[in-house]
Amino acid sequence: MLASAEVMKPPFRADHVGSLLRPPYVKTDRERAIREVVAKQEAIGLQGITDGEFSRDWWHLDFLTQLEGVTARQNPGPKFGGTEEQPPIPTVTGKLRYAKPVMVADFEFLKRATRRTAKFTIPSPSMLHLRAGRAGIAYDDMEKFWADAAKAYREALAAFAAAGCTYVQLDDVAFAYLCDPKIREQARRNGDDPDVLPARYAKTIRDVMAGRPAGLTVAMHTCRGNFKSAWVAEGGYEPVAEAMFSSGVDAFFMEFDTERAGGFEPLRYVPAGKKVVLGLVSSKTARLEDKAFIEQRIEQAAKYVPLEDLCLSPQCGFSSTHHGNALTPDEQWKKLELVVQVAREVWG
Repeated sequence: MLASAEVMKPPFRADHVGSLLRPPYVKTDRERAIREVVAKQEAIGLQGITDGEFSRDWWHLDFLTQLEGVTARQNPGPKFGGTEEQPPIPTVTGKLRYAKPVMVADFEFLKRATRRTAKFTIPSPSMLHLRAGRAGIAYDDMEKFWADAAKAYREALAAFAAAGCTYVQLDDVAFAYLCDPKIREQARRNGDDPDVLPARYAKTIRDVMAGRPAGLTVAMHTCRGNFKSAWVAEGGYEPVAEAMFSSGVDAFFMEFDTERAGGFEPLRYVPAGKKVVLGLVSSKTARLEDKAFIEQRIEQAAKYVPLEDLCLSPQCGFSSTHHGNALTPDEQWKKLELVVQVAREVWG
């Protein structure tokens, strides 16, 4: 056990990715639903509090399509298995700009609703590109596109910080997806080089971080897809680890709940002082993980990253879209309670 009396800043020893199962009345009384889910998070001992992403229908599209120049279209593939419905994908159809405040009012409501750290999640700039790729970007000059993307995100972070935000998470499935051969082949069909993309994505995020407001912690979450308990990609982090860990963010939320994610060896590339939040509890299944097994897995990860730089969370959100995953609210809360319990036992 690591005994610690330190006052933690984000990410917290027990943290979570963001989305939570929606109650049936979320559409008719969203403010009540958010207040209730905030109170529940506080009651089980979480320090980083989200609105469950109740302020949106999709983890990425609601934000991205409010940027000027972005529209959504039907997903041509690769597709989520086990479900006929497929999420739309964003495409860039004009000049990309942060032309108006995006989700700032949603953050402000969350901040008023909690006594703890209000955490807000937004899709990473990589998500403007990954699924449609070069074929979905209406720019002649891709360097200009990436510069405009970074500028838009710097302005978005500045707007959140001005509203009092101290903890933002960039949700970025791009890195984990590019560990999968079928996604890499799709990238080639889209007109991109999958060997180059991880570094390109990382550079754009570094450009965003170069303008990061003082006092704002920025984390990144990556996983292999999360839609109605289904996923898209498989494969360990080795092909993308060096690039991903060069992104310049403060912390990395990483999926490690199944063999789909591979082993902990790629953590050897984590820069000193950066935090890794181990996603060892599945948000996709109802089965409650064994506490001793999770603690053993944390010990294994600590061979590559010092224990004081590790945290624990579910591997993804419980409802990345309004559909939700295949478990009950009670099962969801038991999993989050388990995260808090294990974190207390491991880190004190």
